[in-house]
Amino acid sequence: MSIIEALLLGLLQGATEFIPVSSSGHLLLVQEIFGIDGGGLRYDVALHIGTLVAILLYFWRDLLQIVKDIIFGGSYRRVGWLLVIATVPAAFFGALLQDAAESSFRSGYLAAFNLAFVGLLMLLAEHLASDKPQADVAQTSLKQAVVIGVSQALALVPGVSRSGSTITAGLFMGLDRVAATRFSFLLAVPIMIGAILKVVVFDSGSVLASSGSGVVLAGIAASMVSGLLAIRFLLRFLAHHSLATFAYYRIGLALLTVIFLTIR
Repeated sequence: MSIIEALLLGLLQGATEFIPVSSSGHLLLVQEIFGIDGGGLRYDVALHIGTLVAILLYFWRDLLQIVKDIIFGGSYRRVGWLLVIATVPAAFFGALLQDAAESSFRSGYLAAFNLAFVGLLMLLAEHLASDKPQADVAQTSLKQAVVIGVSQALALVPGVSRSGSTITAGLFMGLDRVAATRFSFLLAVPIMIGAILKVVVFDSGSVLASSGSGVVLAGIAASMVSGLLAIRFLLRFLAHHSLATFAYYRIGLALLTVIFLTIR
């Protein structure tokens, strides 16, 4: 993999990790279409270092308040524990289905199906959204957190989208778009830290050996920059617009992907 290819994948990872169109699905499809080698699930996880830094930089006040309230007490102590509870499903299924995520799940046709299916769920969630949605993350219930956590586990499959599944689940459970999005982004922190630690401790050698440290660092830097821009854009966009734009994009991309894979 060249530096240019690493920058392309990094920019794509950062943007699509937060915009609900599936980062893993886009990375998989771009690698298949352009024949980029040296990627795979481990490299995808390495790019999450950049997106993790983006979240920490954007939400550092919220995260600091959560940690402070967990230790000393406060209104965000409960949010902190809900984030921990909501992380459990993804951590459990991530460990259980790791081999499948690295092999059989990495299919272009499967990614295309999930792009379209979750897009349809987004449209349904918008249609059924509560007339009086919950606007404050601090009011999130245990039931809401668990459902959103389970939906996060589905993002192991390319094409689902971690942000897409969690934001959509939040809408189904009565949160408004911005509250669902903020909870989704905060929820990304513990699962990203866990995935990155696994790569660094157990798999870093294979990632660096296959791609080179310079290539990996270029991808991480690109994903951090595009991730910051994507977080800012999405929160502002969803304050005034629905998920429909992203839903239609997903469905259109799914159709184009199937056509490309069929005639290739």
